Formats: sequence, structure tokens, C-alpha cells
Amino acid sequence: MADGISSFWGPVTSTIEFCERNYAYSSYIAEFFNTISNIPTILLALIGLINALRQRFEKRFTILHISNMILAIGNMLHHATLQSGQQQSDETPMVWEMLLYMYILHSPDWHYRSTMPTFLFLYGALFAVVHAKVHLGIGFKVHYAILSLLCIPRMYKYYIYTQDPSAKWIAKWYVATLFLGSLCWFCDRVFCKEISSWPVNPQGHALWHVFMGFSSYFANTFLMFCRAQQLGWAPKVDHFMGLLPYVKINKPKTQ
Repeated sequence: MADGISSFWGPVTSTIEFCERNYAYSSYIAEFFNTISNIPTILLALIGLINALRQRFEKRFTILHISNMILAIGNMLHHATLQSGQQQSDETPMVWEMLLYMYILHSPDWHYRSTMPTFLFLYGALFAVVHAKVHLGIGFKVHYAILSLLCIPRMYKYYIYTQDPSAKWIAKWYVATLFLGSLCWFCDRVFCKEISSWPVNPQGHALWHVFMGFSSYFANTFLMFCRAQQLGWAPKVDHFMGLLPYVKINKPKTQ
């Protein structure tokens, strides 16, 4: 939210701003709460990455958790600087991550192993070039929404074919945190003028980051469970410190 304050990064060049007063706490951080609210996403992705590496899950899940971290870091840079160049480091990884989800969701039924990842890689590279040269604006939002919607039917199919109650609860937490995060984003975006007059800004966009960090973690964990089932790894849900769910597997000795 522009307020005319000079900063280390210079004038705002990002095509979008959010409902938080710029440089309220530091001349180096444009939107303080929107920046630091990405930290939970990084920590959750790190936990998921350690679990994937420790139990030797497929590399796709290592890449998925790393992509969550890259997206969060890019988002931090965007909100900290509000520069158009850093906006690209936020929006392009968003699309790449959705393409990776599409690969993980559909790969078990893909008969030609190299065709799908090759197509998705070239699609992601082409998008990055086009989006860097011609900022898509509303086109980006529509494109991202379409990619997200394409994942829903497959995710639901995994849910209805999963019998484990604990795994189903992870999927429910994924949907719940996604809904709450989207509600925070919507209210922050639509009612910014009213919210700005309140004594305390609830920082809806920052809450969106936090909820989406948990939503991504739950989605990744659920997909790890489903994939382990497909591979016959006898997955079960355990909890880190009695709270955060993660997947434990028991690979056959031949693997």
C-alpha cells in the first residue's frame, strides 16, 4: 500500500501492491508482515525435505519441497522490495510448482515416461520467457487458476481411493487451510480500504502466506502417502512432536 515513503529499493515498480503500509518498520523491507510470513512455509518445506531424503522417497518429492522453499523465498523478495523484477521471482515459481504438482498427480497413469516431464519442462520454460518479456497481469492470475483447477479432480480421486483415516485427515487439513488462506486473501484484497481504517490491520495477506505454507505441506504429505501406497511401501502417518503429520514407510528389502 503506497504511502510515499522513500526506501532503499527506490520507487515501487511492482504491478500489484497489498494492504500493508510500505516501509513501516524498515527502509529495507517494503511490506514487513507479508515478507516474514513466508518463514513458516520455508520451515515446513525443510521438514518435508528432510523426511523425503531420510526415507529415500522419489526425487520428485525432494524437488517438490525445494520448489516450495524457492517459491517462499521469491515471495519474500517480492514483498520486501516491491520491484517488478522480484515480482517475476514470485510469480514464475508459482506456475512451475503447479506444473510439478500436475506431473506428480498424473505420472502413475502416463505410459510414456519421458514425454510428460519433457512437455511440462518446455511449457514452464516458455512461460518464464513470455512472462518476463510481456508481464501478463490478469492473464497470469487466470492461467494460474486454470492450472490449479486442473489438479483438483485428480486430488479428489486420490482422496476417495485412500482408505487410511489419518491420510484422509491430512487431505481435509489441506482443504481447510487452503480455504482459510483464500478467505484471508479475498478479504485483504477486496476490503483493503475499510481494513486500512481499523486501529489494527489483521494482515490478511500475511495470514494467506501462513495458511498456504501449511496447505502446501499437507498436500505434499498426502501425495507422499498416496505414492508410497502405489509403490507398496506400507505407508503410515506419524506425527512430529505429536503435532505435525508426516509419512513413515517400510520399503521391501528388494528395494
